[in-house]
Amino acid sequence: VQLVESGGGSVQAGGSLRLSCRASGNSDSNNTMAWFHQAPDKEREAVATVYIPSQSKDYGASVKDRFAVSMNNARTILYLQMNDLKPADTAMYYCAGSRFAIHNRWNLEYEYNYWGQGTQVTVS
Repeated sequence: VQLVESGGGSVQAGGSLRLSCRASGNSDSNNTMAWFHQAPDKEREAVATVYIPSQSKDYGASVKDRFAVSMNNARTILYLQMNDLKPADTAMYYCAGSRFAIHNRWNLEYEYNYWGQGTQVTVS
């Protein structure tokens, strides 16, 4: 499975961006997909997740009520709609996929089998 992110950029505080993550290859093997972000000199942090069979979602505390995760009907593209962006949201954003139903372990990096290269989001 290959994951490719897009949609990052620079935006002013209060603005919005939508990130996309396109899955190719044996994407049917994904059961859980998620977005993580990593700011300079900080650890990678889970942002949002989708459990693909049921489309159930969960969010990190810092983005709940501002960000929304979704997928296209074919379940090959993962989106992250980011609203009311803050300078603290500045980070590299990564898409991740897992073959398993990891549920409440969704925030743990080691649970994921596939990672994209990341897309930069800068909020000023």
